[in-house]
This record gives sequence, C-alpha cells and structure tokens, in this order.
Amino acid sequence: MTYREALKSAMRDALRADERVFLMGEDVGRYGGAFAVSHGLVDEFGPERIRDTPLSESAFVGAGIGAALNGMRPIVEVMTVNFSMLAMDQILNNAATLRYMSGGQLNIPLVVRMATGGGRQLGAQHSHSLEGWYAHIPGITVLSPATVADARGMLLAALQQPDPVFIFEHATLYPLEDDIDAASGAVEIGHAAVRRRGKDVTLVGYGASVGKALSAATDLAAQGIEAEVIDLRVLRPLDMDTVLESVEKTHRALIVDEAWRTGSLAAEVSAQIAERGFDHLDWPVARICGAEVPAPYAKHMEDASLPQPAAIVGAVQEMFA
Repeated sequence: MTYREALKSAMRDALRADERVFLMGEDVGRYGGAFAVSHGLVDEFGPERIRDTPLSESAFVGAGIGAALNGMRPIVEVMTVNFSMLAMDQILNNAATLRYMSGGQLNIPLVVRMATGGGRQLGAQHSHSLEGWYAHIPGITVLSPATVADARGMLLAALQQPDPVFIFEHATLYPLEDDIDAASGAVEIGHAAVRRRGKDVTLVGYGASVGKALSAATDLAAQGIEAEVIDLRVLRPLDMDTVLESVEKTHRALIVDEAWRTGSLAAEVSAQIAERGFDHLDWPVARICGAEVPAPYAKHMEDASLPQPAAIVGAVQEMFA
C-alpha cells in the first residue's frame, strides 16, 4: 500500500462507518484530489459527502468548523500548506479557541489535512514547511505521519478526537510503499517513535526528514557511528521525554527540519534539550534546516536548499572529529 492509498483507505473506512464524516476541499471530488488521495471516493459516496469547494480556504475551513460545531465529523483538505495562510483567521481565532472561550461547552471535532514540504519543483508558493507555525498554537493537535502505517492510523485516530487535529502530509511521501494491514485501526497519537536504535548520536526528525535521517544513519553505521533515529510524529504536543531518553544515552543530538532555521520547530526541540538535558550532552545540540530563502524552482537549487543525508552525515562527523 502507498502512503496516499493508506490515507484513502482510512477515509473510506471512516465514511462507511459514520454518516457524520464527510470530505471537503478544492478538487477532492470529480478530479480526485490534487495528489489523488480521494480518487474514486465521489463515485462511491456521492457529491454530498465528497464536496468540491470554491477556491476560498477561509470559507471552506470556516464551513468545516461550523459543521463540526453542529455535530458533523468533517475532513477538510487544504491543497497545500502555503494556501492555509488564507484560513489562518478561522484556524487561530475560531478552531483553536472556541472550546477554551466557551468554558468547555463547545467542541470542534475537525480534521484538516494538507500537503507540505519541498522537493517537487513547485516553486515558492507550494513548497514550504510551515507546520511549526501550527505547532505554536494551543488548542489544536498537530500530526506529521512519516510512514504508511501512520498515514492510515493517525487519520483514523484524528477522527476520534473531540478537538481540532491538523495533519501535515509531506508531498514527497505520497508514493512511499510499505506492507501494512489494510484493516488496521487507529494508532496512538501521543508519542514520538524510535525508528532506529543507536548509542552514539540522536537524530530527530519528522515527516520526510525521518527517511533522510535513516539514510544518513545507514551511512554512519558503515563508519562505526550508531545513530538513533527519533520520529517526532506529533508536533503538538511534543513528546520530549522520548527525545531526552535517547539523548541521555547517546550524549549528542542533531535535529533535522525542512523549515527555516529561525524560529523553527528544530529550535524548540533544541531549546528543550538544552533546558532539560544539558548535563547529558557531550556536544552542543546541532540543527540541519532548510535554507532561509523562498523555495527555489530549479531542481539543483531546491535540493541544495533542503536538508540532505550527506549534510546530516557531515554534521555528525564533526561531533566525533
């Protein structure tokens, strides 16, 4: 099963199991979704439950909030993370705040999915990694599935939550394949995952960065350096306990984040390691982040602007020089 098929299978199961569930967004119906995640669902469930929307993120995210307030279980697809800025007022001032402002009287069981990340030569308006901005907001849960199993299981888990959940799907992962149980259910969405065990250095990433960290770990192992790879999975709330347990063992940490370095999620993880695990460090916490420029279009420039396995290997080698 591919990553996109895992997402589709989760939505299909949810649509079959609960009449309150529906999908809405730009081109999710007849076109089948910008990344083909919803391909064929409109034929199975009809246009009332697979709803094409106007090109107005503020309007259809707001409609999703309203539907959730009235007992529905909407899945809202925003085509790409850059476009979600047009709905930020709805997200920050309504979705994230209404439960708190109502003293717990209002719940918004809303799931918002969107593609994120670079590496596809789509230019600066379609390629940024802005999920760290969302992880800054109290009142929402922020997920970033890096595996096929998590793509399915996290979406099913999100549909069980009483409050808004935002799922960031790195667009380069949609073709990713893995063997998973097609009938598997929801997974827990409270903890990071150790994707590879090691004793010498901790590599921390999420989304597409996890695969790059695993690739780098393989190269490092050939040099006698055993890297432990942590997949954050959940960006809000962060599971720093898993990260700190690893750092306590390895005494070195490198965070890999496609987002811009300044004010990044990598900065938050680094700060918490320094605050809570300083005595365990034998080397300053390091970061590999995206270049602080608008995402380039040309492939060689885009590749150079993003974290790559070779840069991860080089940064780790410096720790042992």
